[in-house]
Amino acid sequence: MPEQPQSQTLIGSVQRAMRLLETVAGHEHGAPAKQLARETGLALPTAYHLLRTLVHEGYLHRDKGLFFLGEAAERLSSSGAAQKRRSAIVDTLTEWRDLIGAPVYYALYRDGEIEVLCVSDTPALPAVQEWADFRETGHAHAVGQCLLSQLDETDRRDHLARYPVQSLTPYTVRDEPALLRRLERVRRMEPVTERQEYALGTVCAAVPITVGTSAATVAFSLPAHQAARLLPAARRLQAEVGRRLGSLALSISI
Repeated sequence: MPEQPQSQTLIGSVQRAMRLLETVAGHEHGAPAKQLARETGLALPTAYHLLRTLVHEGYLHRDKGLFFLGEAAERLSSSGAAQKRRSAIVDTLTEWRDLIGAPVYYALYRDGEIEVLCVSDTPALPAVQEWADFRETGHAHAVGQCLLSQLDETDRRDHLARYPVQSLTPYTVRDEPALLRRLERVRRMEPVTERQEYALGTVCAAVPITVGTSAATVAFSLPAHQAARLLPAARRLQAEVGRRLGSLALSISI
């Protein structure tokens, strides 16, 4: 009988190991080696060898003769779930981008920082170029203003102490008191707009999303000559966000 190529042997071992992992995952309270061998159709010596290897690598752990999923397998599961949530958000942003005809941004305020987590744009609908760090210029763009408006006064002042108001364009809010007055006037769950405060030639709008204690936003940008579209598009996006809030809430931890 001809010797099997090593690559085929390795592929077979991986396939058998994956079958064991899937079978163990189906036993919430663990399962012994003999049962796992029987359910996977593996010879008992083969099952023992693979189970020992999987335990050694952290994909399984053994307790009182029973095998359970280990930390390494749980990390894989967690990473897969996070990737699935991110994929769902990308699909949603793409849908909204095409709906309103503008690049769309998804951001949240986490650990004292503004984080733009996802952007959906195209060559025909390009995103705003980040010429000044978004994290440090929250006072000047709709994303940052929307997130800051959702914070309490203490957190808002803490943020501005770390990232002071500075002029980026002739239209940027002139100082911290003026910015704070503007943020205080933002009505709860109302879109926030800015016109050429971050980048000349660009206007933006951001819709707030509040889930528990997390502040988040979905925003879009337009060329300044399309400024008349800003509020109608913001209202339309707000309606879409309201319709899809459940799926967005799941992605806050993306």
